[in-house]
Amino acid sequence: MKHLTNREEEIMEFFWQEGPMFVKDLIELFPKPKPHYNTISTMVRGLEDKGFLNHEQFGNTYRYFAIITREEFSNSSIKNLVSKYFNASYSSVVSMFVEEQKISTEEIQELIRQAESRKKTKK
Repeated sequence: MKHLTNREEEIMEFFWQEGPMFVKDLIELFPKPKPHYNTISTMVRGLEDKGFLNHEQFGNTYRYFAIITREEFSNSSIKNLVSKYFNASYSSVVSMFVEEQKISTEEIQELIRQAESRKKTKK
């Protein structure tokens, strides 16, 4: 999955929260000062080119909708992060959290319980 800029991610958040919409509706969701129509329209078409959005035509205008879920995007982003910065090792990620005291022993035990539970259901 392709990388998104901060602004592209912000636009996708609107689509994930609000569902299908026209560019004019999307612009209304931004705080003041509102971005220019052409700027957002170009970004939306770019998101479509990247495979995040699609559209349906209504006369001379398009209504855009997300074709990638937030969960799919999150999972892909995490996989890319782990691959790029942790040598594709999820245990290195957990180890870093342990070392920086960002995760407790109880949370690690809960993760182990979840993993063991999944193993049992797959058998």
